[in-house]
Amino acid sequence: MRAPCGAGRGPAPHVQDNETVKAAPPRDGPVTHGSPCGRGRLGRTRVPTGTGPQPGPARTGTDGTGGDMGRVTERRRVIRIRDGAVSARPDTLVAEEPLEIRLNGRPLAITMRTPGDDFALAAGFLVSEGVLASASDLLNIVYCAGATADGSNTYNVVDVRTAPGVAIPDITLERNVYTTSSCGLCGKASLDAVRTTARWPLADTPPVRVGPELLAGLPDRLRAAQRVFDRTGGLHAAALFTEDGELLDVREDVGRHNAVDKLVGRALRNGELPLSRAILLVSGRASFELAQKAVMAGIPVLAAVSAPSSLAVDLAAETGLTLVGFLRGSSMNVYAGEERVALRAAAAGG
Repeated sequence: MRAPCGAGRGPAPHVQDNETVKAAPPRDGPVTHGSPCGRGRLGRTRVPTGTGPQPGPARTGTDGTGGDMGRVTERRRVIRIRDGAVSARPDTLVAEEPLEIRLNGRPLAITMRTPGDDFALAAGFLVSEGVLASASDLLNIVYCAGATADGSNTYNVVDVRTAPGVAIPDITLERNVYTTSSCGLCGKASLDAVRTTARWPLADTPPVRVGPELLAGLPDRLRAAQRVFDRTGGLHAAALFTEDGELLDVREDVGRHNAVDKLVGRALRNGELPLSRAILLVSGRASFELAQKAVMAGIPVLAAVSAPSSLAVDLAAETGLTLVGFLRGSSMNVYAGEERVALRAAAAGG
């Protein structure tokens, strides 16, 4: 049985050879500094039951500070059927665990994510919420020590402390939400809310021009950089490219919105916001939330290998975001912001 998670319950420890294995801490440096956090909704744990040995987590991945953590993938026993032949074998799966994000000690949101880059994820999430705009807005981020009843740390609760004087929008404190890896913050905000909270209007950014041939080559470059996907086949990705097609950064997660938050959070902590000359590419579809995150980070071009939602197109048209969907091979659809795509050159070349 899988232990439930949510309010009042937390992620189950790993089970390896029928023994409880606690969540592995980051390997490099302290994971908490400043005041420890109190026990929250993800503080309690329940050990799942199994019928046999289960391989433990693979020792790969990064923690919130960038060090190895060992929870990006896990091994599970599967029954494999191929052309009528049945065999048992271990399979590598992407890890999925809840992360509770607290803002100045107050519970704010829970998201299901792939462990790793947790601090960047939390910072990027707060960029999209209009709380953080620069590295100076961020005082620190800590894993909550003693998050469970017995005082152990699950590494699934982080507290973001803002610098003195940083204004906290009411929307972030009033909306205590649960997010999922498939839809993000479903139905969370209106178009007006994004327009009024965006710090870097896209119309004010220097013009970016990209050719269709450059866009066409980005999905293959993203796929080549997906290390964990190669082992699991079950992970989304997001990448930042320059207007010349140079890969700047790539992150993987069970949720596209988490992968984007990790990118934006890393850029915030490196002092690189706004990303006014960048192209954001996401695997899968382009939802309203992904378009919102691009706008809030000052990214002028969002491309997706699948379809956008109608609300994502509306938001792109309202804010001046260039939105490209169904980016597959040399084919693509430009849904908004076509002025940034060299369409005439493409037509002449065809």
